[in-house]
Amino acid sequence: MQLATDSRPLVLLTGATGYIGGRLLKGLEKAGRSVRCLARNPQFLQTRVAAKTEVVQGDCLEPASLPAAMAGVHTAYYLVHSMGSPGKFEEEDRQAARHFADAARQAGVQRIIYLGGLGEQGRALSAHLRSRQEVADILRSSEVPVIEFRASIVIGSGSLSFEMIRALVQRLPVMICPRWVAVKAQPIAVEDVVAYLLAALDLPAGESAMFEIGGADQVSYGEIMQEYARQCGLRRWTISVPILTPRLSSLWLGLVTPIYARVGRKLVDSLRNPTLVSDPSALGMFSIRPKNLQWAIERALRNEDEEFAATRWSDALSSAGKSASWGGVLFGTRLVDSRSVQVCASPAAAFAPIRKIGGKNGWYYAGFLWWLRGFLDILIGGVGMRRGRRNAQTLAVGDALDFWRVEKFEPDQRLSLTAEMKVPGRAWLEFEVEPVGEGADSKISTIRQTAIFDPAGLGGLAYWWALYPLHRWIFAGMLRAIATRAEMEAANSA
Repeated sequence: MQLATDSRPLVLLTGATGYIGGRLLKGLEKAGRSVRCLARNPQFLQTRVAAKTEVVQGDCLEPASLPAAMAGVHTAYYLVHSMGSPGKFEEEDRQAARHFADAARQAGVQRIIYLGGLGEQGRALSAHLRSRQEVADILRSSEVPVIEFRASIVIGSGSLSFEMIRALVQRLPVMICPRWVAVKAQPIAVEDVVAYLLAALDLPAGESAMFEIGGADQVSYGEIMQEYARQCGLRRWTISVPILTPRLSSLWLGLVTPIYARVGRKLVDSLRNPTLVSDPSALGMFSIRPKNLQWAIERALRNEDEEFAATRWSDALSSAGKSASWGGVLFGTRLVDSRSVQVCASPAAAFAPIRKIGGKNGWYYAGFLWWLRGFLDILIGGVGMRRGRRNAQTLAVGDALDFWRVEKFEPDQRLSLTAEMKVPGRAWLEFEVEPVGEGADSKISTIRQTAIFDPAGLGGLAYWWALYPLHRWIFAGMLRAIATRAEMEAANSA
């Protein structure tokens, strides 16, 4: 664990592996703040933080892990929720908030900053929104001043609400719309949410406060979907069906976007509640002027590829307690197939066969099928496998690698390839190596291989599922071969 040397007050950040927390972390580091991150699996976060940022192990559901994380902290961000839990997420939310609040009070924390959800109290709030507001009450009960922000839909590439909207619009030319599609919301760009969270650090010390934050437009969910379709050049038709309840809608959502089968039911249930700003005091307290819906969607679409390339799907799932291997999982509109293996090799030895992959070195498994895929690609006007690689030993960002191109290269850590063969969509192949135990000097490493596909319409989906068994067999064989070569490399260098 690194020790903070910054003289500025220490900030504790929870949820740094999450969507908002990950962006807030970069903002805090850019602002020169002294930051400590609390993570259940620190190893998945350690490579993503600045040199001066601390990463400590802890879990808000395990109170004994919190005192060390709270020591010396001035301000703590609470960005934790259990909506993805297979159990009763409301009770887990209560427990986590109580443990955090108690630890903050005992450690003498001066302020807690919390991001919750909009929703008019006194109405029949959904379980999700009710839990968000209950957590704020629990945090305030600690007697530590709490700055609470309540937000509506967050618009940004990768946000749960936005990806749900995107998946529906991209996949359904005709959308059967239940009553909740006409419910009003006040969507806010993720950049504005992060700006508010950062600005809260500069508020005068004192009592608790609650601020409702939203974008410049009050629109229905249907209008959000139509604006997304307009910017993507898609024509979409909507048919209103008043009998579809949020519960029935969530079951349909689970079929169209399987990644939300559990979370989606809880999220869609919240859509029956208007989420509008009724108290504009945030505009008077802060100099932030939130952008409108058009700007937020334009920004999300413009940054989509950059954000996707920077996102580490394996970290997100590992930190959520998923197994080491999964296949056909849907993230927004992207399908992901991933697996990992541990090898008795240092990170450098484990990465060596990955660094040499392709070209004359081949792809280590089912070589004939790789050649056949390249040949078929040439027949339909693609680049095929004829480009090879520039150098048999070294790679650089931008290098052609058979019918791939190097999109990201971090020596002994990560290789990300983007496909340039003809496919009905976009595809990536990524390899990551992480030490197990002692950092770069570790003699045991984990190699993770992840294939990602962003299908173009129903044709793209048919392509993925038709070839999925074959791809899964080839990629699994490739990873086994890489593991064998990595251990041979380690033995030869011993």
